[in-house]
Amino acid sequence: MRVVLAEDLFLLRDGLVRLLQAYDFEIAAAVESGPELDRALAELEPDVAVVDVRLPPTLTDEGLQCALRARRARPGLPVLVLSQHVEQLYARELLADGNGGVGYLLKDRVFDAEQFVDAVRRVASGGTAMDPQVIQQLLSRRAADEQRPLQRLTPRELEVLELMAQGRSNAAIAAQLVVTERAIAKHTSNIFAKLGLEVSDDDNRRVLAVLAYLDQDR
Repeated sequence: MRVVLAEDLFLLRDGLVRLLQAYDFEIAAAVESGPELDRALAELEPDVAVVDVRLPPTLTDEGLQCALRARRARPGLPVLVLSQHVEQLYARELLADGNGGVGYLLKDRVFDAEQFVDAVRRVASGGTAMDPQVIQQLLSRRAADEQRPLQRLTPRELEVLELMAQGRSNAAIAAQLVVTERAIAKHTSNIFAKLGLEVSDDDNRRVLAVLAYLDQDR
């Protein structure tokens, strides 16, 4: 699996290269600036891009904007964005086209190698990987808005919803919560019914539906 990596800090970039190579990823390019990333994504056509939000020369959201341009040129290009802090606006922009193959993680997740690699693979296969802290903020905001459908969920259903929104499959959720897949299927069915969302067995479609619900305007 070929990866284009963009990170301006040398030590972190070098560490990510070594980590991904240890898990049998091929590093097509490892760059440190927006212009370099634009060229690499256009010329190398990687299987997945792992991109820091803030890159030179602007050090604002250069990396994200490069990724969005690349996805417009090549719809569905898998992109995993890394950020130092939770920025819901970045997550919304990344998810705006409604296609899969997207992820948004805090850089702290990189230190959990298996979790990070799992996110890269999930995004590369067309899935969605959202940082738990992003989901927590979206859930908190909806709860603060006193939206009754969310309040109707049981504590267990809220747990399942959070994991679902991160991009976890029923099997992965069942393993984490130590219950059967049948139990998780029942919980997800209840969640979709209470939130007024269309029931779907497609992992990515249901993630996007949940995120759209959680992040809709007041």
